[in-house]
Amino acid sequence: MTEHAHTHAHAYGPTGSGAVLLNLGGETGALIIYTGRQLLGREIEISLVGRDGDPRTHSAVRERQVRDGTFHSAVYPDLQSGVYTVWWDEEAPAGTVTVTGGVVAEFTWPTSASPPAG
Repeated sequence: MTEHAHTHAHAYGPTGSGAVLLNLGGETGALIIYTGRQLLGREIEISLVGRDGDPRTHSAVRERQVRDGTFHSAVYPDLQSGVYTVWWDEEAPAGTVTVTGGVVAEFTWPTSASPPAG
């Protein structure tokens, strides 16, 4: 998870169980965004609601191999509590999610080919 603007591509291999360390407690929570395979390698940006001018935080969608199979997700392991906008692209939001200290929040990426109407 990083905070910077860029347009280069990343190539990530799959990760196994226990490959991500989450920093939970106090006012710090985590977020997992579940996606389909079609977003593999894409970076999904998030930002605190009301602070849209601040740099966005992004994380790449990776294949996660677990005991029961495989899924695809972006993980944000160290977020301050608050309501976050999940960005579909540079301008359109995909939705919002609330991150609470000590808890892993979950968001499911919309399955339509365009951003949700809002």
